[in-house]
Amino acid sequence: MISTACVRHDGVRRGRRLLPLAVALGVWLAPAASSAQPADPLDVPSGNVRLTLDDAVERAVAASYRVAEFASREEAARAALAVRTAAKLPVVGALAGYTRTNHVDEFGIPGSPGTPPRIIYPDVPDNWRARLDLQWPVYTSGRVAALERAASADVGAAGRDVAVAEADARLDAARAFWTLATAIEAVRVVERALDLVDAHLHDVRTRREVGLLAPNDVLMVEAQRSRQRVLLIEAQNAREVAEADLRRAAGLPPGTAIAIAADLGTPAATTPSFESLLRAARASRPERQALELRIAAFTDRRAAAGAALKPTVALGAGVDYARPNPRIFPRAGDWNESWDVSVNVSWSFWDGGRTKAEMAEVAALQRALEQRLADFDRTLDFEVRQRHLDLVAARAAIGAATDGVRSATEAVRVVTDRFKAGLVANTEVLEAQVALIDAELTRTRSAAGAHLALARLERVVGGPLQP
Repeated sequence: MISTACVRHDGVRRGRRLLPLAVALGVWLAPAASSAQPADPLDVPSGNVRLTLDDAVERAVAASYRVAEFASREEAARAALAVRTAAKLPVVGALAGYTRTNHVDEFGIPGSPGTPPRIIYPDVPDNWRARLDLQWPVYTSGRVAALERAASADVGAAGRDVAVAEADARLDAARAFWTLATAIEAVRVVERALDLVDAHLHDVRTRREVGLLAPNDVLMVEAQRSRQRVLLIEAQNAREVAEADLRRAAGLPPGTAIAIAADLGTPAATTPSFESLLRAARASRPERQALELRIAAFTDRRAAAGAALKPTVALGAGVDYARPNPRIFPRAGDWNESWDVSVNVSWSFWDGGRTKAEMAEVAALQRALEQRLADFDRTLDFEVRQRHLDLVAARAAIGAATDGVRSATEAVRVVTDRFKAGLVANTEVLEAQVALIDAELTRTRSAAGAHLALARLERVVGGPLQP
């Protein structure tokens, strides 16, 4: 409890001017970020689910609909690759059928006197046939192999798309996690500031009772207290929104209460140079890898399209079992088998420009992807530089905020000693305490901002930073 001794009227005014600013700063929620191991938990109410940063990230990846979507696309690409691979293998099929024909006059050759004629074409209206057939494209001028390579590149690109979705989910979960951590701290700061206002209001009322202050001074402090309560409500609402955002990112059911364990220490102390970060980003970014694989796929598709004007060789074979068998002469209403083996060569000399148009289409699509890759590289240079500078600035902000806390702590100690000696008013103690609270919140925001900057840099680079 703050004492009521030695209070000056001008000090009361200064306290009223500083409190709204200090508490309003506590409500400002900075976005927050990424990878850190849990240490001391924040002072949050217990809930149905307790999350560390790793827990939130793991849940977010598992619950992400975008990750599931791209995983299904990868599965479809693998199935398409299986189709292209199977095109090199023989196709074996079975055929069975029945045909009813009209009656015909039998045709035969007269025999010797006294013997019946020899029937060459009998009347067999019921025709039955069964065939086992094999077709095998043994040479396609590289078309099947090119399509298989293109499908394999598509599988790799689809896998990179999954990695992109997972990276986005991890960053989103980290942002939501640290936003909630900062929001919780902001609520705590506003609550502490409100406690200071209550203590100050008690002092003012006491001084009013002994006739040292006018009634309007009490009313002004009471109005100030009401404004602080509104700020507290706004900070609590911001915390609820941040908690709902983390529930969404982590795939938790609506209404689930979340308690978090967060380590707000300074992230990794060293940062690689910009040049090494840019090299790592060009080698590791899954988006870039996916573009390169798709460009390679279009190269193979163009080769496959050009193979349409080249010869193909196919092997065919089959076994027929029919009644009557049309390959047996003379025709008879009996079950007979026959077989055949063939080698077929096909060569399209002219197709009206279809192949040329298909090759032009594939080449244009390939050039479009090459332009997208060039644009990606240009943007990547900017993004890496921006995130690198953000991390450097965020780490410097932590040092400045730590110095601010140290300075505010010393100011509280000095002002408290001077107040006990009767040299300053209690409002100066109040101002120093509010300044300390604000400095602590600034340090919290700075630490969370550094984690966010690190997470964004790792997202731009395509993986954790190497020490």
